[in-house]
Formats: sequence, structure tokens, C-alpha cells
Amino acid sequence: MSQQKVDVGQDQGAVPVGPGARHRTRSVPIEWAGKTVYVGGDAPILVQSMTNTDTADAIATAIQVKELALAGSEVVRITVNTPEAAKEVIAIREQLDKMGVYTPLVGDFHYNGHKLLTQFPDCAQALSKYRINPGNMGGGKKRDDNFAQMIEVAIRHKKPVRIGVNWGSLDHELLARMMDDNSKLSAPREAQAVMRDALVVSAISNAQRAEALGLPGNAIILSCKVSHVQDLIAVYRDLASRCDYPLHLGLTEAGMGSKGIVASTAALSVLLQEGIGDTIRISLTPEPGGDRTREVVVGQEILQTMGLRAFTPMVVACPGCGRTSSTVFQELADRIQTFLRQQMPVWKTQYPGVESMNVAVMGCVVNGPGESRHADIGISLPGTGEVPAAPVFIDGQRSVTLKGDNIAEEFQVIVQDYVARRYGAPVQV
Repeated sequence: MSQQKVDVGQDQGAVPVGPGARHRTRSVPIEWAGKTVYVGGDAPILVQSMTNTDTADAIATAIQVKELALAGSEVVRITVNTPEAAKEVIAIREQLDKMGVYTPLVGDFHYNGHKLLTQFPDCAQALSKYRINPGNMGGGKKRDDNFAQMIEVAIRHKKPVRIGVNWGSLDHELLARMMDDNSKLSAPREAQAVMRDALVVSAISNAQRAEALGLPGNAIILSCKVSHVQDLIAVYRDLASRCDYPLHLGLTEAGMGSKGIVASTAALSVLLQEGIGDTIRISLTPEPGGDRTREVVVGQEILQTMGLRAFTPMVVACPGCGRTSSTVFQELADRIQTFLRQQMPVWKTQYPGVESMNVAVMGCVVNGPGESRHADIGISLPGTGEVPAAPVFIDGQRSVTLKGDNIAEEFQVIVQDYVARRYGAPVQV
């Protein structure tokens, strides 16, 4: 079984990784309708997401893909698990194209992917990339044959592949062999460390086998998904030190709500700060009736707060204290942040650079004026017992003072005018 014979213990051409130094990886193009996004190389770190609709429901899936794309997901993955789902992929792609949504679609395959990709060539062509899990392809020769079949389809249709190894479906034969070898050492390592190593070995050896089968080296992305923060950090540090394939980051099951956000931020921030990671997905468990696009927003905010990318103007707002018993500043901060994000689909084409704008919405005189001066545009609302006036600062200078019951509406107009004036194209004379 070739994937177990490849020596992946040596450095595979990666440069040393350190704080602030981007791990050098290959550049993988993902294409659709003449548009291309790149993963790895010098490309920005991409944010991606995944639908949770039944893919056999083409309309519902296309709608959710559009929502995710409008929220900023640069690649969207869909489950392709049944013949019914595979049949609808082409309809989903056509519907998205009609709506002008050209975001690349990634097909997520497990167990029967080799059959679906060969039985439904239109599905194979309509997808921009395949995600395959070597641990869910059977064992022994069957696994090797199924893997080869999927790679051959990717070669035929010129599609890139993410080889995604997962903690919960790790190749049992590989793990058993590595555990056995470890037990024979004079100083055996802990089982957890061997499992982490097995993830890395599985990912890289399967990537090397894909190349041996004829898949270009710049058509392969790797991931090693686990559920715990420290394991993820350890696995990806090891993975980055052994290869130069682009790396997809994310906890496989981050969790719900604040737990999922905190866990994802804790793990990814460490790796991104060390230059590891070329694309990210925040795998949040949606709350009942929750918005699937939240994971896209969280991914963007991780990258933006770290200074790695800019997606939408950020609002700085104070947390509130006994000086700010009124909820006015909280409501205004939420209103402005929502307004800015809603405007971005239009603003990003009309006003280049607006995504880097900083807005401050502060609640009292302690830090309000100072923070507002530091922002591109800011407002300092009155705290409890303060004079009922809200000075507005533009580019560090006090511009106007708002009073009355319509401060929120007036400030929103000022922000809109500022964006048009600062980021709009100069008038041609």
C-alpha cells in the first residue's frame, strides 16, 4: 500500500516558520466562469464556509451559497453524498451563475466519492474543487483503488483537490502500524503524539501519491482536522515543517456560540501569527434558527483584527460601565456595524480601500474623545449625567456636535458622506 511506504519524516522543501514569516507554499488556482481565486503562495488567506442544506434541494442550496458568498465566503463547500445530490450539483451551479454568483463550489466527498464522480461527470465538471478524505475510502487495496479513481477524475477535469485527513476517520491501518512501531521504542511516545503524527503522515503521503498518479503539485491542498486547540496547533506546526502544500486551517467541530468562536480564534490566531495557514473555515455549530453566515463573519474578523486582511470597516466601541447606564451607545455601535457590513457588497466596488476604515462609537468622556480622534471617524456619546451632546471627530479633528433624538440617523449620514468623499473616485476635469 503505497501511501504507507512514503517517507515523510524529512523536510519536503518548506522554509523555516517563525512569528511574522509567512510559511511558503505552492499557489493553487480554483476557477469558475473565467474567475480564479488562489490558495497559497502570495495570495491572501481565504475565508471559506460550507452549506448545511440538503444538496439534493438545489434551490435551498443555491440560496444559501449566495448568502455565504455575499457575506464574504470566497469558496463554498457543499456535501455530495448521494446520487440525488450529485445530480443537482449542475443545477445549483447554473442557478448561481444566473444570479451572478461565481463563487467556486467545492464538493465534499466521503465513502462513495469515487462512484459519484465517475457516474456523474457533469457534477465532476461543475465543481471547482474536490475535498476527499482518505480515511473514508475503505482499507487496503480497495482504499488505494478508490483514491486513485478520484484523483484520475480530478486530473481528467483539471480540478484541484483538498486531501482532508480527519481525527475521527483516520486510516486505522496506518495508525495501528505506527502505534506498533512506537511500542517497540525504548522510550515510547504518548499515544496522543503518535496520533498527531499519523494525521500528518497520512496527509502528506496521500498528497505524494496523488502527485505520483499525475495530479499536478499545484493542485493539492492539505488539511488535518482535529477538535482540540492544542492538538490543532501541534499538528499544523508539524505539517508546515514537513511540506509546502497550501494548508486549510480549522477545528473540525469548533462548537456552538462563544465556545466555538473562542476555540477557533485561540487555535487559528497562534498558527496565523506563525505564518501557517492559507485558507480558513470556522466550523461553528449553528444555534437553532441561527444564521449560517456567522462563521464567515468570524473568520473575517479573526484575519482583520490580526491585521492580515481587511474586509469591512471595523467599529471600535467601549464595553460600558457605571458611567454609561444608557444603552444609546450600544445601540448605535450595533447599528453602525450592521450598516457598514450591509453596504460592503456595493462599497467594495465603488469605494476601494473603505474596508480599512476605522469607526469609533464611544459612550462617555473618559476615553470617548481620544478614541474618536484616533479613528478615521468617531463619535463620543454622552455618559450618565454628562452634557447631552455628541461630538463627531473626522480624521482627528472635531467636526460637528450632534444633539437631540436623531443622533443615530445623523451620524449614519455623516459616515456615508465621509466614505463617498474620502474613498470615491476623484472627479475628472
